[in-house]
Amino acid sequence: MKIIDKTSLQDANGNINIIARVQGTLKYGLNWYPELEAQKAVITQLDRMLEKGFVLIRNFTLPNSEIVIPMILIGSSGIFVIFVTQVKGQFEAKGDQWNIVSSDGRSLPASRNLIDLISKLTRAFQKYLESQKINLQVPVEPILIASDPGAQIESIRPIVRVLRSDAVNQFAGSLLSARPLLRTDSIYSIAERIVTPHSPEELLLTASVDVGEKPASRAQAIFNASDPSKEFNPNDLGFSFEDGTAPDAAAPQARPEGGPARPRPRTKAAPAQKKTLGMTRQQLFLLIGMFVIECCVVVGFGIFFFFIQ
Repeated sequence: MKIIDKTSLQDANGNINIIARVQGTLKYGLNWYPELEAQKAVITQLDRMLEKGFVLIRNFTLPNSEIVIPMILIGSSGIFVIFVTQVKGQFEAKGDQWNIVSSDGRSLPASRNLIDLISKLTRAFQKYLESQKINLQVPVEPILIASDPGAQIESIRPIVRVLRSDAVNQFAGSLLSARPLLRTDSIYSIAERIVTPHSPEELLLTASVDVGEKPASRAQAIFNASDPSKEFNPNDLGFSFEDGTAPDAAAPQARPEGGPARPRPRTKAAPAQKKTLGMTRQQLFLLIGMFVIECCVVVGFGIFFFFIQ
């Protein structure tokens, strides 16, 4: 499996030093580094199972935004957006809800709705593909993976695929046996198109890439190339990525087997969390706490050297 690692703040060997770790925590939040470590465990499992013909793009930041897509897996059977979490405990994945199951069996909404988050990340990625004229005939599938064996998850028709750590190998096996939709050369060209986006001017001279269908004719390619294109703009998404916001109304909902899909009324997206100096309240508290600890260390050393003189 070819791995394209776009993780920020890491050195040439893929390591993140303590300073970069603090910078990343302040920028992305407290879950950033633990989720990077959880990604490594899952990538190792996938790399062991998936060989030639698969590309994994890690932590790709969508252009003109701060939206980071954790893992994009491209294979012959389709494209998958994967979010790996390090959480452990009792959880319930129900529809578009991500709940914590308490000791008395009650389900309480988690402060961070991971199902809503991966759903929004997938839709943002699809919007980016459209901006790059990569036309998908099959939807991008969102997948939530819990890397810690201590995570017990009860799935009740969630809107995304939810996997425990012991199901990763089975998932990889299903990809190998699935009906192929893409040729190997198409997989690599799509991955290259994703990580090296074209400008609107270049897109006017570039034919669109159809995933899952026969190659377009020369006339159709010329028609597609003449379509007006614009850069990816996160403001066009209509929802926020702040942790803890309510699930977006546009997210697909689970329904009974064989039952008709029912449209849901559209509601306004939840307002973004207010920031101070470009940081959320949690990040600001973390920065203040680190400053206080550093001051205590400096004062402690000063007192120590004063008494030993």
